[in-house]
Amino acid sequence: MASFSFGAGNAGKLVRLPLYAAGRLATLLVPRSDDEWVFGCGAGIGEGALALWQVVAEAGHPAVWLTGSEREEQDAAAHGIPTLPKHSVRGFWRTARARVIVVTHGFGDVNRYAVSGAFVAQLWHGIPLKRIGLDSPATVRSGILPGSRLVRRILAAMYRGAAQRIAVLPAASHVVRGRLESAFGIADVHVPVTGEPRVDVLSQGDPDARRSAARAEISRLAGDVGEARLVLYAPTWRDGAPDPAVPTAAEWRALVTALDERDAVLLVRSHPLGAGEYTVPFATDRVRGIGSALAPDVTPLLSGLDALVTDYSSLVFDTSLVPMPVLFLAPDVEEYARERGFYGRYEDVAGLDHATTWAEATQQLIAVLDDPAERERRLERARDLDTRIHAYRDGRNTRRVYRAILSGLGRRITSDLPETAEGIS
Repeated sequence: MASFSFGAGNAGKLVRLPLYAAGRLATLLVPRSDDEWVFGCGAGIGEGALALWQVVAEAGHPAVWLTGSEREEQDAAAHGIPTLPKHSVRGFWRTARARVIVVTHGFGDVNRYAVSGAFVAQLWHGIPLKRIGLDSPATVRSGILPGSRLVRRILAAMYRGAAQRIAVLPAASHVVRGRLESAFGIADVHVPVTGEPRVDVLSQGDPDARRSAARAEISRLAGDVGEARLVLYAPTWRDGAPDPAVPTAAEWRALVTALDERDAVLLVRSHPLGAGEYTVPFATDRVRGIGSALAPDVTPLLSGLDALVTDYSSLVFDTSLVPMPVLFLAPDVEEYARERGFYGRYEDVAGLDHATTWAEATQQLIAVLDDPAERERRLERARDLDTRIHAYRDGRNTRRVYRAILSGLGRRITSDLPETAEGIS
């Protein structure tokens, strides 16, 4: 069962309107500090927020991470990050006092009622292939009066108004910049092409070292994988609707047989906001879960993979930095295009050979694992996508974002800052 839908989430926003109003009044009365930062991330302690935290902490800015669970507190402690519960009085106060607020999903990453008046850096959590924000009708669905045009207009106005608080929204390239400007309804001055902090980990250091470290972490999280080839399956979120790509018993058997014959392991990662029933109906160690409960941030693990299977996930853009072959399994692509829509044409990313069943996807996976020519064909597609989507692949995106924030605050980068914050290009 999915754990979240826009309809339920938007209904909650409407119910909480008095709290938003009270929070707005409080932020008018509480003065913001000169240099305090607060961080939050809807996926836990990770993604671009963690990358930026490391630079901000080294530069000496006072900062705190706002958490929403005991797991987040534990993960933050492992990184030496001070925390406060975001829903506490102290969490509200620190959000209301902060000069800079860093989020990756939405204002609910911190204390949502105390954001007004801060300098907000929205790092986002993936390059969109499917339409998001104001470009998607799903954004204004509501469980309260779901057929009401007035309610949809109110929600659209709330979304657009909230987005105007964003001061910096980093983009991977000018192509992505246009999507973000449209989705959030904000001016291009707030969407600098800096690259995304969350993918720096895919570009820094030696590729072999990145792969070894990623495989070691996968073994720690999902069980020892030895020398097996690793395939990640990452279906996207369908806003509470059932996942149409869950394999049948026969499809599971054919897939596991193919994996077993090629010493490969399928790592299944359902979207964090929804969970599909990806339970193999027989005993096997060839299919393992690696959901957000195990790995809140999957990005550092991508370097250890040998292939990706997905439908509409933004991971297709992230893995192009590795790069790796991608297979597309999209049984509902026509319906999804009508109801949600894509930026550009789906085939411009997926090609004309996407699978619609697991039987087809399994045969394509066999070809990728067995045939070097087929693997190279898909690798070339990934490299082409990387060239089109990423302006930078130098591991310095976080530093460019940090500089954009300081510039927006009217600050200069001085020579006494640590090396990680100097010489940003």
